[in-house]
Amino acid sequence: MKLITPFQVNSFMLLNLPAAFICGVRLKAIDEHKARVTVRYRWINQNPFRSMFWAVQGMAAELACGMLVMQAVRQQNRSISMLLVGTQATFVKKARGRIEFVCQDGLRAKSGVEECLEKTDGVQFDLRVIGRDEHGDIVSEFTFNWSVKARVKP
Repeated sequence: MKLITPFQVNSFMLLNLPAAFICGVRLKAIDEHKARVTVRYRWINQNPFRSMFWAVQGMAAELACGMLVMQAVRQQNRSISMLLVGTQATFVKKARGRIEFVCQDGLRAKSGVEECLEKTDGVQFDLRVIGRDEHGDIVSEFTFNWSVKARVKP
C-alpha cells in the first residue's frame, strides 16, 4: 500500500482540521520509521507569555505520531479503530521561531497495529514526540497513548 504523503495530510487539514491549518501546523515528511511536523510561532498561535500556546504544540505533536498510527492502520487489509486515550507533556523552554516535532516510533506503531489483529481486546501503546527549536534545543516532549482494535466483521 502507498504511504501517506504530506500533501494529502495538509490538504485534509485545510478542510477538516482548520484550527491546526490556520495555526500553521504542517506535516513535512513521513516514512515507515518517523514523521516530522513543523509549526512556526506567530501571532495566531501565541500565548500571553510570548511563546507558542501549549495546545498548538500538542496539535503538532499529536499529528506527528497519529500519522504513523494511521499509516500502519492503512497498511492492513482490515477495519481497525484507533483512539488517543492518554497524553503526557513536558514543556522545557519557550517555543519561539520554527518548532519541529519528530516521532521516530513508526515501527512501534506498526507492531502495535499488527498485534491488535491477533487480540480481541485491542492493544495500547505509547509513542514519544520531541519538539525542538531552530537551534536544536528541546522545547517540549510528548507521550501519547494510543488504543487500536480490530473491528469484528458482522
